[in-house]
Amino acid sequence: QVALMESGGGSAQAGGSLRLSCVGSGYSYSNNCVAWFRQVPGKQREGVAGMYTGTSAGSPFYKASAKGRFTISQDWSKKTVYLQMNSLQPEDTAMYYCAAENGPYCDGGFSTRSYTYWGQGTQVTVSS
Repeated sequence: QVALMESGGGSAQAGGSLRLSCVGSGYSYSNNCVAWFRQVPGKQREGVAGMYTGTSAGSPFYKASAKGRFTISQDWSKKTVYLQMNSLQPEDTAMYYCAAENGPYCDGGFSTRSYTYWGQGTQVTVSS
């Protein structure tokens, strides 16, 4: 059974940092597109950052407002994908989810329909 588990959420002051982790189990870690999404109540889930866990198939990709502040990375040995979030702003407050889809590259971008596996989410709250 495939499972994704996020951790690392919490509270931060504006300008602060948090690092989220996404650990997968029950599936082959390599050759997956993994992305971070976020959602606030009443709004659609939006993609923040994504990357391919294989050895090729492109560079990480980011939502425009996250570029330069957020960094997605992986530790292959731990089968973990991270989202380092710096210069946090109150508008970054949301539930953050990681999602994964097996395939030869990331062709779904930030379309939620492109990802089969989802975690339960971790809450990030940024205060001004």
